Amino acid sequence: MRGIEQQQLPYCHQHGIGVIGYSPMRSGLLTGKMTAERIAAMPEDDHRQRVPDFQEPKLSKNLALVEVLREVGASYGVSPGEVAIAWTLRHPAITGSIVGMRNAAQAKGVIGAASLRLSQDDLRRIEGFVAEHGL
Repeated sequence: MRGIEQQQLPYCHQHGIGVIGYSPMRSGLLTGKMTAERIAAMPEDDHRQRVPDFQEPKLSKNLALVEVLREVGASYGVSPGEVAIAWTLRHPAITGSIVGMRNAAQAKGVIGAASLRLSQDDLRRIEGFVAEHGL
C-alpha cells in the first residue's frame, strides 16, 4: 500500500471511492509468529521465498518492525498482526482489508483489529520506524 498513499488514496478519498487493502500483514510476516529461522525453513516452492520482504536486507527490518508492532499492541492487549491491520485501516480511503487466515485460531488472532484505533503517538511511532528503515 505504501506506493499509493501519496496520490491514489487521497484521490479515492476525495471522490468517495473505497479501497480494499491487500495483505496488511505482509503474507504473515507481520503477525508476530515469523522468525528468520522459520522463514529459512520454508519450502523452496513457498512463494514468499521470492518476495523481497522475506529476504535480506528487508527481512531484518521487517522483523524489527514486528517488535515495534508488538510493543504498540501490548498497550492495547492485541497482537502485532492486529496492529498491522489497524495501521492499514487508519487511512479514511481504506474501506476494508483482505486478511488471509487458514483456521479459526488465526481469525481470533486478528479480529480485534476491526475496532482498534491507534493513538496518534502510536501511528507516529510506526510511521517513523517505517520511514527511517525504508519499508
